Amino acid sequence: MSNLLFRDRSLYRSRHGWIFGICQGLADYTHISVTGIRIIFIVFFILSGFFPIVLIYLLAVIFISPEPMVNFESDEEKEFYNSYITVRKMSVSRLKRKFDSLENRIRRMESIITAREYDWDRRFESGA
Repeated sequence: MSNLLFRDRSLYRSRHGWIFGICQGLADYTHISVTGIRIIFIVFFILSGFFPIVLIYLLAVIFISPEPMVNFESDEEKEFYNSYITVRKMSVSRLKRKFDSLENRIRRMESIITAREYDWDRRFESGA
């Protein structure tokens, strides 16, 4: 049972939270109720003023990565997600390569369709 509790002790932003999932992620990480975490945030918000707690919250949004998706359709999706979370430049370059590959395929299809031989073959097969 204790192995199950401490199996995944990574801090993530929850995908089921209200505003960016920070409070829900902290609640999951510390095993405290999310209501308690939200009350703590509200108390700090009231006592410290607007700016400090909002700055801390925004820094948490930037530096705490989102909770991993559980059900991946394929290994490619899992690899893409992991690369996006760790190195975003790598995932952007992977997306660019994928779209460049699709663009090349579309250009090849267009060149086949617009070629004169395609028109003659189509006419010949239809008997026109």
